[in-house]
Amino acid sequence: MTSKDRILTVEVTDTDGSTFSLREICERGDCHAEFVIKLVDYGVIAPLDEVPEMRQWQFDVAALSRLQKALRLQRDLKLNLPGLAMSLELLDEVQDMRREVDRLNQRIRQLMGE
Repeated sequence: MTSKDRILTVEVTDTDGSTFSLREICERGDCHAEFVIKLVDYGVIAPLDEVPEMRQWQFDVAALSRLQKALRLQRDLKLNLPGLAMSLELLDEVQDMRREVDRLNQRIRQLMGE
């Protein structure tokens, strides 16, 4: 595993539809609420519902995973928030392209009878 792969490793394993309050996502991410609020402002993560009161925000497992990835990128690469948002967007695009390449390779193998 390369250092790049370690940055992208997902630490969240709950997939049972769990949701987390702002306080809980901060505790699980080991970060301040101010940081989470800034990530929401930059569109890096999003609460499940558009509730104006921050204390009522609920986040899903995907948001927690993205928060942890953002924290690792900020810690390891010392990125500011705009750089962090752009890096995560580019990483998402790379992941989407890899999935598409895998899908196309699988389709090619099927067509070739492998």
